[in-house]
Amino acid sequence: MKNSIKKLQILALLPLIAMQFNCGSSKNGTTTNSGKVESWITTSDETSKLKKQPDLVFSAETNSNQTIEVNPSEKFQTVEGFGFSLTGGSAQAIIKLDKPKREALLQELFSRKNDAIGLSYLRISIGASDLNEKVFSYDDVPEGETDLKLEKFNLGPDLEDVIPVLKEILAINPKIKIMGSPWSPPVWMKDNGSSKGGSLQPKYYQVYAEYFVKYIQAMKSHGIVIDAITPQNEPLHPGNNPSLLMLAEQQADFIGNHLGPAFAKAKIKTKIIVYDHNCNKPEYPLTILKDPKANPFVTGSAFHLYEGDISALTTVHNAFPDKDLYFTEQYTGTGTNFETDLKWSVKNVVIGCMRNWSKNALSWGLANDEFYKPFTPGGCSTCKGALMIDQNQNIKREVGYYIIGHASKFVPEGSVRIGSNIVGNLHNVSFKTPLGQIVLIVENDGASAETFNIKYNQKQTSTTLNAGAVATYVW
Repeated sequence: MKNSIKKLQILALLPLIAMQFNCGSSKNGTTTNSGKVESWITTSDETSKLKKQPDLVFSAETNSNQTIEVNPSEKFQTVEGFGFSLTGGSAQAIIKLDKPKREALLQELFSRKNDAIGLSYLRISIGASDLNEKVFSYDDVPEGETDLKLEKFNLGPDLEDVIPVLKEILAINPKIKIMGSPWSPPVWMKDNGSSKGGSLQPKYYQVYAEYFVKYIQAMKSHGIVIDAITPQNEPLHPGNNPSLLMLAEQQADFIGNHLGPAFAKAKIKTKIIVYDHNCNKPEYPLTILKDPKANPFVTGSAFHLYEGDISALTTVHNAFPDKDLYFTEQYTGTGTNFETDLKWSVKNVVIGCMRNWSKNALSWGLANDEFYKPFTPGGCSTCKGALMIDQNQNIKREVGYYIIGHASKFVPEGSVRIGSNIVGNLHNVSFKTPLGQIVLIVENDGASAETFNIKYNQKQTSTTLNAGAVATYVW
């Protein structure tokens, strides 16, 4: 009887043993997909755009190639997502599409099925950005008037495009992260009475804090949860339209004495992310994080890279390792080409910010028309969206689509950055996904093709990447 029971137990275990043998295994418990490595490549000459390649295979063979070794025991930050800004102009371009075409496009952008790129993070403007067709806030009143009780607060033009498009996106990905950033407060709160430049008057700090509370509550009434806000987009760039000058000391005062307490009183869990401007001024977020009143209300700092070096994120991380980092904007413009933008943005935005502790990576506008419209008077006329949607509803996928797609398609929310070494011109970053897959993104920043090994758990595979090309490897 005992022998019969043992035979039955062995028979029951055989499928599990076979499964483990067929799938492959590693010391850290991740599967290696039978030793196969899938890859997708975008080349600088545009002959391949996020195109699936023949599988590679891990083996015990050795050679003298330069080697990128992926080390899953080295763990860094957890990823919240990759995506774009859904500007008012982006939403306007998308909502004009016929319903079947719009639904297909949104599935391609936001689902994780088939050939979709799985965007998982969006940034939206609180009121107008410079990529709206007109300037507005959520509490505009006639010149000379004020609205201290915010009785005239309403979501205005966003009800016509941004909110309907967000609802369709949320139906595809209910967990997508959404960050809100204002370009300007209502002009009646400012010391120059203009949408462009000027500063927020201290006497309106409290009512402006309530403005944020009303915004988050109004969006929630439409089923839209705002995960995070920044108090001001590009606070040191008052020359845009709309815009606001908000110095670090002013932002610290606003958060510590008004916005943070207002959120606490209203039981709002939305994260407060400071700065939201270029990497050349890490002292700005550091000033706020050093403020004893502001610090407890601040989750982290956000950066752009029109000036400075991406290593500024690590500077801030080293000073305040308990605070998170975010990368919230980088545009691709009409004055450059596919090759230049692909190389620079993947190297700096996708790989660079992830290697410097960022929890997300966002490019600028998601969509525009063939004339790079809409934009406000004085707004950006050269900003190129990830999609160009013309008057005939033709959709062109621009370079930004592939820059972000090389990460968003393969690295979902909850993935953890793990160790990998940079060799020569091969800039790279690696992740372990919640399902245990390993993802390695590589950009060849050199002037010629590079042959190299990918090494993982004592086995390796060899491959070649053309100059200026980007590849994502998954196993």
